[in-house]
Amino acid sequence: MKQILVFILFATMLCWFMFAPVYKHIIIVRQAVLQKEVDYLLEVGANGRHGYINAAMIAASRERMAERGFMVDELAYAVATDSGISGMDASAPVWRGTGLRLTITYPYQRLFVIDGLVGISVPLASDRMGATGMKMSEYVP
Repeated sequence: MKQILVFILFATMLCWFMFAPVYKHIIIVRQAVLQKEVDYLLEVGANGRHGYINAAMIAASRERMAERGFMVDELAYAVATDSGISGMDASAPVWRGTGLRLTITYPYQRLFVIDGLVGISVPLASDRMGATGMKMSEYVP
């Protein structure tokens, strides 16, 4: 009986050591893609021609994220400014010098199941990873 228990514990630890780098890599890649998308949307949205991030830009972003394997329904976008005005209104763009902030979040889902089996405390499946960025608007009418 002891040998079976030792085998099960050894097999569990071996699986964890073998597969831990794989799913940690998935988390790192997802985080990097989220940050790259935030940076891209801020670069486009805060340029001298726009001064906003509207629903059409977010829809295009969702399409790009779907191409990279994200579930579009799970992505959450939040656009804000440091002055409190809406950063999503194309008819009232954010003026030059006002910060345009974008946050995109995505759930961890069940990426940490193996860590939980080994006994490491893990985030809940409903917790979200995210990327945030802020860029000063360059829009001048």
